[in-house]
Amino acid sequence: MTPKPAAAAARATVYGYPRQGQNRELKKAVEGYWKGRVTADALRRTAADLRRSNWQRLAEAGIHEVPTGDFSYYDHVLDTSVMVGAVPARHRAAVEADALDGYFAMARGTQDIAPLEMTKWFDTNYHYLVPELGPDTVFTADSAKQVAELKEALTLGHAARPVLVGPLTYLLLAKPAPGVAGDFEPLTLLDRLLPVYAQVLAELRAAGAEWVQLDEPALVQDRTPAELNAAARAYRDLGGATDRPRLLVASYFDRLGDALPVLAAAPVEGLALDFTGAAAANLDDLAAVGGLPGKRLVAGVVNGRNIWIDDYQKSLATLGTLLGFADRVDVAASCSLLHVPLDATAERDVDPQIRRWLSFARQKATEVSTLARGLAQGTGVITAELAANRAALASRAGSALTRDPAVRARTAAVTDADGRRSQPYAVRATAQRALLGLPVLPTTTIGSFPQTEELRVARADLRAGRIDAAAYEERIKDEIRDVLTFQEKTGVDVLVHGEPERNDMVQYFAEQLTGYLATQHGWVQSYGTRYVRPPVLAGDISRPEPMTVRWTTYARSQTSKPVKGMLTGPVTMLAWSFVRDDQPLGETARQVALALRDEVNDLEVAGTSVIQVDEPALRETLPLRAADHAGYLAWATESFRLTTSGVRPDTQIHTHMCYAEFGDIVQAIDDLDADVISLEAARSHMQVADELAEHGYPREAGPGVWDIHSPRVPSTEEAAALLRKGLEAIPAERLWVNPDCGLKTRGWPETRASLENLVAAAREVRADLAEADGPA
Repeated sequence: MTPKPAAAAARATVYGYPRQGQNRELKKAVEGYWKGRVTADALRRTAADLRRSNWQRLAEAGIHEVPTGDFSYYDHVLDTSVMVGAVPARHRAAVEADALDGYFAMARGTQDIAPLEMTKWFDTNYHYLVPELGPDTVFTADSAKQVAELKEALTLGHAARPVLVGPLTYLLLAKPAPGVAGDFEPLTLLDRLLPVYAQVLAELRAAGAEWVQLDEPALVQDRTPAELNAAARAYRDLGGATDRPRLLVASYFDRLGDALPVLAAAPVEGLALDFTGAAAANLDDLAAVGGLPGKRLVAGVVNGRNIWIDDYQKSLATLGTLLGFADRVDVAASCSLLHVPLDATAERDVDPQIRRWLSFARQKATEVSTLARGLAQGTGVITAELAANRAALASRAGSALTRDPAVRARTAAVTDADGRRSQPYAVRATAQRALLGLPVLPTTTIGSFPQTEELRVARADLRAGRIDAAAYEERIKDEIRDVLTFQEKTGVDVLVHGEPERNDMVQYFAEQLTGYLATQHGWVQSYGTRYVRPPVLAGDISRPEPMTVRWTTYARSQTSKPVKGMLTGPVTMLAWSFVRDDQPLGETARQVALALRDEVNDLEVAGTSVIQVDEPALRETLPLRAADHAGYLAWATESFRLTTSGVRPDTQIHTHMCYAEFGDIVQAIDDLDADVISLEAARSHMQVADELAEHGYPREAGPGVWDIHSPRVPSTEEAAALLRKGLEAIPAERLWVNPDCGLKTRGWPETRASLENLVAAAREVRADLAEADGPA
């Protein structure tokens, strides 16, 4: 349909923008500051330059109202904790001594003080720092960052809207601080928190804010009547304040459901809603509540989480319908553009046919602006853009690059039997223990080891043509031998080859599978200064040739100990890629699973008796609404079993998961039917071990005893204490000892010390167990 011009000219806006810069300038500045090579003032100047550049580019793209406050040195939820004064007691001295160093100490920890727990931001691959709260928490307002960044934008001549994490979402994401009784609910602090938010809003109003956006994505999840009542109370109180800017309450990632009438009735001036994917149901729900008379509606019609071009006709149809639902309809991306790379035009190595299908942050800002012009002035003003958009969409739909008949025939032939091991776990466990001969509390690592400077130099030399492939492969062999020698000397029981040949756990495989394409500059923040380049899944998936067999076999030839084969599982291959949106995810997962199944079987044929298929994204990809869980988990667990079920009973299948809340998917973890699972547990104090025990999980598990996302080295005593806590939930004959995650992000000195302490802790607890089992 062709929408009529809006009564008030529609504005274009976004909720957030990538922070890192075109060349990851922020990462380099922050890491330089940590190493003492960059001063605090220089770091602040880099940050200011990036903010200024971001706002200018948004304005040039036609964005009328730029976001402020979304920029962060590390994490926007941690920034919110600072804004409301929720600094853990163990970090207060550091924060008082130096606010910037204290901020990074909360994020990363120090040798003596543990950091905040880190977990996934809803169903994305972005990690946030979990607020720690208790009944004694005292909130105090500190709006300095938010006010300063607003003033920066206003001084540069931009119409600006500060964006804050809303009070409901902040409390619903929080956890009880260590030592606080388990039945404490952070939401009980709402009445204590609201005056602090009111003060921040007043200070932003005084600084020139006309609108402030309060993000409440937690309200798109299933919420109890008490939580919905708390939302009503929160926005009644904030909306009723006299000294405040106009309030825009934003949600994204899914439909608001029962929270929509609550927010629609609240005394706030606007709502921002997602209308993409599952959140498209917001359209019908909005009609059901009678729209938003007297309010501003910001319509998130451009998908802020994927990288495919928008369908302008579809979005304009949605916007045209929405014109009757609110006094003013503005256009936005569905969520912050933090979740996509910066600029698709930088991808010179991507097939030009495919590049015209791609839309990164800069392109999405232009899409939002184009739709706003079409909505405000009629589609006649965007005739050329509409024609180009139709042509690009047709090019993709008709491209031979997206469909492979052989792959589709193979997936159609899959049977239930293909997704089941030939023997039950009890039989497999006996065969595996006989084959492997491991001690009680076997030690292992998750897969990757630090990549040395020598390896980085060799990789650069290969790219520059200073060495040939044969010389580079000799460097890889040297790295593998060094990693194996260290593990043997330390006393690790099941070894890994360290993955020196791999750039990223998803990209490495994507580059060897048909249907995927890799980017050169498509960096996306995962956490802190950790950026990844998610590959683009553009077509049907197959494996032309073995991907890991060569290097795993070489590693096995260098040691008599078991060496794990290491793969990334099908769900994570999807979750950490930008997936195609033209077929169901379950169908794509099955294609990836069959390609990986070939690799698993080839590893076994080559003599590998322990194979790990990592699925850290199984929980993060869980739909936000409980009604959608069963359908997702059915295809997700099936795809894992399809990957791993073609092996003999005595081949031990491991999997790994990290940095998510696992308690609500323990049944799915069970349904994977892996022989061993390793899980993040150090920051969450072995919570997952208790959850596995409560479920009656029958197989082997390795809850992590070393938090590898912090530079601190855990002592032997600390690791032993966590291990003993794990033994309270998991019997010794089924408990493994390992770090939380891979070691690629760590340096060699801390890795050596930490792994030596981990093995020493396992030996100490083994000795205790042997003594307890000995003669009285």
